[in-house]
Amino acid sequence: MPHHRRLHLRGVVLPDGDQRDLWVVEGVVRTEPVRDADTVATGVWLMPGLVDAHCHVGLDADGAVPDETAERQALADRDAGALLLRDAGSPADTRWIDGREDLPRIIRAGRHIARPRRYTRNYADEVEPDELGATVERQARAGDGWVKLVGDWIDRDVGDLAPLWPQRALMAAVDRAHQLGVRVTAHMFGEEGLTELLAAGVDGIEHGTGLTADHLATMAERQVALVPTLVQLDNFEAFAAAGEAKFPSYAAHMRSLYASRLQVFADAVEAGVPIYAGTDAGGVLPHGLIGQEVQALGQFCSTEYALGAASWRARRWLGRPDALTDGAPADLVVFDADPRTELGVLRHPRLVILRGRLVG
Repeated sequence: MPHHRRLHLRGVVLPDGDQRDLWVVEGVVRTEPVRDADTVATGVWLMPGLVDAHCHVGLDADGAVPDETAERQALADRDAGALLLRDAGSPADTRWIDGREDLPRIIRAGRHIARPRRYTRNYADEVEPDELGATVERQARAGDGWVKLVGDWIDRDVGDLAPLWPQRALMAAVDRAHQLGVRVTAHMFGEEGLTELLAAGVDGIEHGTGLTADHLATMAERQVALVPTLVQLDNFEAFAAAGEAKFPSYAAHMRSLYASRLQVFADAVEAGVPIYAGTDAGGVLPHGLIGQEVQALGQFCSTEYALGAASWRARRWLGRPDALTDGAPADLVVFDADPRTELGVLRHPRLVILRGRLVG
């Protein structure tokens, strides 16, 4: 564990853009001078710790992983500057991470909820529609204020993406989640089923490549969150190629969704849909990709919007402190250049400070 010493930094503090001195003492930020502090950086840019709003600690392509693998995943995220993780579904018990001062904070959604044989093996709590409400209750207890539904996936009988849940089951399940005080998010690639999910009152859409103008208008009005996971969407061609021989309609659909994705997300920004940065790390992707994800967001929005999607706006959305003000938790990332000018800077933090400790 790095020594917990007093730190001093001077630089441009985002998002306000003012040049200031900050001190770190006993795990919090201070704005008045502190004695015996070590100056660790000057002439730099400082941001509240980054957020990966869609990842899976404790998961790989085959399902749950041992604790030592989950630890390596969390360390990779931390070293990339992602100090707050929204775990959007994992079969692994990672509560032990909460006791580690050197690992990121995690907000869990319990386990994915899907129908039998309608999602990746070993990932989900697989149930039929009449069990959905009870399963939401179970995963709400396992999570930290979120549950995660698989809204669509390939239906081999149809040969294409198709929704998993009937409307009545969705309505009852989302209502029950809200009664329990938890939010509901849903995995969605395609167009079909989005209207029903939004009508049921979900609080978030993951991926969202099939969103239409009507869907975006509804999401903007209700401030339903969208986490596009752009680095994961780059795998759509591989998904299409793998299924093309048996399911040509599915393959064509996935390619079409990929081709239109940036326009869909640009339209979402224009409509006022809140967008946040998430990598979908775990499963098939490595952890530590948050800088790459933010850089990809810059393809359809301003640099400051993309930065907020992975820092202060995301923290506010998840109910965590969102600014480096006096008394705030000392979770911050330090860069040698201005990320507002070049988003690629986020891929190479100079320093990472977690709970007041210099960890990277």
